Amino acid sequence: MRETDDEKRARETAEASDSHSYVAERSAATAAETLPREIRDAVPDWDDEYLDRVSDRLMYNYDLERDREVGGERWEMYGEMRVLNQKQFFHPALSYADHEAEEYLLVRRTTRTTVAELQRLIELGHELASQWIVADEEHYGTDISFVLVCEELSEEVAAFISGFRERKLLKFGYYGHYDINLVAIVPEKERAVASEAADIVEAFTLWEDVTTPQEGFLSRFAKRFWR
Repeated sequence: MRETDDEKRARETAEASDSHSYVAERSAATAAETLPREIRDAVPDWDDEYLDRVSDRLMYNYDLERDREVGGERWEMYGEMRVLNQKQFFHPALSYADHEAEEYLLVRRTTRTTVAELQRLIELGHELASQWIVADEEHYGTDISFVLVCEELSEEVAAFISGFRERKLLKFGYYGHYDINLVAIVPEKERAVASEAADIVEAFTLWEDVTTPQEGFLSRFAKRFWR
């Protein structure tokens, strides 16, 4: 049977997408080989192929754990990243203006989510912030990001996430701040929606490249203090 023009365009689009994904995965695999073996060995393996591929992007910056319980709930993937900035006066022992930045990542698979569930996670984020953050002059900022890998995503949920921004100043900003971020991913449909400050979404969009990432929280932090 002769292929129609529409069928040909669909086939070519699919082949281009597969080729792009292959290049992105090959680049990630090549980059991973440059990491010290002890770092690569410390990264867990996920039975979930999608999360396993996501971990290949995250392992350069995050300490990753599998099946971690946080806030009385199970998360398929958990990650932490900490950055300490110091200004030095001639010698490392003479440091001043220390600032700390942290990011926490909690990832879970679900069939679908609701606005009510997202609001519940926001409240959980505030509870975790009160437990994890040491609010003092050295604390600059903390990100707590919830990522839901879904099979379906309603327009109501997508609109809620895309319009969401939650930042809380600690002692009017004197002790820094923290952000709660929301991300929903539908890998099979190559769809992602993220709240305003959720730069972490890039690691989960495997169908897109990360060679020219947007400026994120920690890069903004670094530019401010690492001069």
